[in-house]
Amino acid sequence: MADTTTGGGLLEDIGRAGRYLTQSFRLMVGVPDYGSYVKHMQATHPDQEPMNYEAFFRERQAARYGSATGRCC
Repeated sequence: MADTTTGGGLLEDIGRAGRYLTQSFRLMVGVPDYGSYVKHMQATHPDQEPMNYEAFFRERQAARYGSATGRCC
């Protein structure tokens, strides 16, 4: 449990909750999380350079919407 006697712990908890909610809302509407991608790349693929934001966004949009099979739904 956070230290709420100074108020710092409570503020940290509120800030963390806000970040989680923001991330959740972005994922719900299909906006990819670049920060999580960069952290993942640094942790699991340190020898590879992460894509810049524009390339990452294009790749995620293509993965979500771009289908060469002409899928309608």
